[in-house]
Order: sequence, then structure tokens, then C-alpha cells
Amino acid sequence: MKIGIVCYPTFGGSGVVATELGKALAGNGHQVHFITYSQPARLDFFSENLFYHEVSVLNYPLFDHSPYEAVLASKLVDVVRFEKLDILHVHYAIPHASAAFMAKQILATYGIHIPVVTTLHGTDITLIGKDLTFKPVVTFSINQSDGVTAVSEDLRKATYEHFEIHKEIKVIPNFIDLNRFSLKKKDHFKKAIAPLNEVILIHTSNFRKVKRATDVIKVFKKVQEKIPSKLLMVGDGPDRVNCEQLSRELEICENVRFLGKQDAIEEILSVADLFLIPSQSESFGLAALEAMACKVPVISSNAGGLPELNVQGVTGFLSEVGDVDDMAEKAIHILEDPERLAAFKERALQHAMKFDLSNILPVYEQFYQEVLDATLA
Repeated sequence: MKIGIVCYPTFGGSGVVATELGKALAGNGHQVHFITYSQPARLDFFSENLFYHEVSVLNYPLFDHSPYEAVLASKLVDVVRFEKLDILHVHYAIPHASAAFMAKQILATYGIHIPVVTTLHGTDITLIGKDLTFKPVVTFSINQSDGVTAVSEDLRKATYEHFEIHKEIKVIPNFIDLNRFSLKKKDHFKKAIAPLNEVILIHTSNFRKVKRATDVIKVFKKVQEKIPSKLLMVGDGPDRVNCEQLSRELEICENVRFLGKQDAIEEILSVADLFLIPSQSESFGLAALEAMACKVPVISSNAGGLPELNVQGVTGFLSEVGDVDDMAEKAIHILEDPERLAAFKERALQHAMKFDLSNILPVYEQFYQEVLDATLA
């Protein structure tokens, strides 16, 4: 099968999932073509079945903002025609699904009928898509897709609730590559972070407001008062400066390390004892899954798809959004007893194994085939 994948080439969840899926499909013998404005962050190796097509963004004086959607549609037409693709898989509704529809209409004038699968990842529905500026386009683009998937049951329900969608939406959860994300032996790194054998808490995100990263600092403050501990803050974004300032105000900055963006996140997760994800909204919680695969239990909010991933009292605990007191109490409960902590770590890994790439990849392959068969019928 020749598959075109359109995604944002960033460290965000949708880009990571799209890239890892494409790499796995290529490894399974499919020919995969990535079509985006820069090389995806996780597209880090060469394969005879992997191709990258750059969408050149115009800088024309007439435009205050580059017409990326039109340029992307033109590039899709070009790649589908000359690489003879069988199917397009676009990740994130805006602007990829609408660009794919435009490309599909143009291709029809050449006698080419290309099916389009759209995967909904979260903020394209829960935040941006509900804006009246985008809502008609998002609704139309989803309904015009030949197949639609969502990364959680919660996101599927939210899509039906906020948009007049007539297409069936199939839930295919995010996944983890357990060959990469597993507990690594990093005792020297752990000793450098926690020389007195303090427990290590960790948070990874893009530090947007929706991630409520400052809540992490507040939770850690309360944990540290009871248990000797360190905190690793991984990632970067607009709320990082607020987190740094809060850690100074709370006089805990000497025990908090801001590590910025990291590629080998699995190595950092391997030294952690507890993962904190207090998000306001989370369609799935890929960062939490990556932590669980490295045997790190999770304290999370109960927002969005997180309850589908983080099992209360099994892999960690869930709290109401913003309830830092409850999050801290539950974190202390896990961390204060070494045997209890070890049990949570083991259960986190066992649950993460259900989301192994080897289990999810065949679901996508079957869905592609079903869409192709329906198109040819």
C-alpha cells in the first residue's frame, strides 16, 4: 500500500503519533510518504520505504499570512499523481482535512479518486474547532472524509457533541513503541539528580496553559514537605517562565530542574518515580503513556481521555482539574511506601503494554483496507 501522511512536524502528540505510525507502516512493507512543511521531529532514520516531501511556504508580499492550506493542497495533488498513492491519512483537522478535500476534488479532474482518512487528536476539536471561525470548515471536512478516527472515546463523544457529524468515527487509541520506551539503566544519571536517594517526580509537556504546568510546581511543593524529592520539568513553551518564577517564590527552585526539549525522553523517564500531568484538557495523554511504559506511575487530572489511560488506584490516581491538594496527597500515598511504589510501577508497565504499537498497527492497516474497499465498491 502507498500511503501519504500529513501532519504537523513537531514534538506535539499528533506529530509524534503520525510519524511513529508512518515508520511502523514502512517497517511492515508499506511505502509511506510524509507531506509537511519540515521534516517531522521523530523521522530520524532512513528507509527504502520512507519518503519526505516538503511543502514550500510562500513569502509573497501580497499576503500578510502565507496561504498554507492552498500550498499544501497543491503539494498533495502533485505527490498523489506522481507517486501513485493509494490513500491519504491526515492528522489534525485544521488545516489538513480541508486541504485534503481540496486536493481530492482537483485530483478527480485527472480521473484519480484518492480516499482520505482523518485522525482527530484533540485541540483541533476541543479548542480550535469549536471557534465559530473554523467550525463550518471543520464540520464539512470531517464529513467529507472517507474514514475518521479519534484517539479516545472521550474525543469521539466530544466531536459528536460539538459538531454535526454524520460519519462514523472509529476510536483507535494512541500507542507506544515498547522497543524504545522501556526502563533504561541510568543509575549514574539518577545519582546526579538525586544524590541522597530522593524520589524523582517528572512532568513533560509543551508548557501551554492547558497543561497547567504551574500546578505541577504546587503539587511538588506539598510533596517535598513530606518526602525528600526532586522535580524534573521537561519541555518548553509559554508557561515555562511562570513555572520558574513560582518555584523561586515557593523557595523550592534548588530542587527543580528545567531540562527544556529532549529527544531521548525515555532515558529521563527511566530515572523518575512519579509522573505528573494535571492538564485542563487531554484528548489521550501520550506523555503519560510514555511514562507508564518506563514503569512510572501517574498522577493526573480526570480530564478528557486520561481516565481511559490512567486507571484509578492501579496505574496511579486521578483528581479533579486544579485540585493540587488531592494530587499531592495521592502522590505522597504512592511515594511514601517503597513496596507500594514498586507495585504501582509494575502495574503501570503492564497496562502500557496493551497500547504497544504491535497491537495498534494492525488496526490501522485494517481500517485503511476497509476505506479502500468502500471507495472501490
